[in-house]
Amino acid sequence: MNYLFFGLITLAVLVLTGFIIYIILELKKTIDSVKLSMESIEKILIPTVEELQMTFKSVRKITDDVGVVTEDVKGLSGSIREISANVKQVSEAVSTITKTSAVQVTGLKAGVRAGFGYFIKNFLAKGKQDQ
Repeated sequence: MNYLFFGLITLAVLVLTGFIIYIILELKKTIDSVKLSMESIEKILIPTVEELQMTFKSVRKITDDVGVVTEDVKGLSGSIREISANVKQVSEAVSTITKTSAVQVTGLKAGVRAGFGYFIKNFLAKGKQDQ
């Protein structure tokens, strides 16, 4: 009976050893397959990451350029605001000069009429006295 018991134990150990060897061989195949997959993923992933980095650099440059353009537009807007204020001041000055000139021309016109009227009146009155 002891021999039978030892024979069964030996058989069980042999079956277990065979099963473990089979699992180890399948595990090695799986590891090799995973290595191969990782290498192919790495070949695809590295260029993708490099291109992504270049894209990020381009986007960063574009955003920097947009910042510069924004600053330029702000400066241009300020200059246009100053020009607008200067044009308004010039317009007000021209309007004031026009109003003043109109008043002065009207006064000059009235003065010339009065002067000619007085001259003609005195000239005619002097002419009557001489006769």
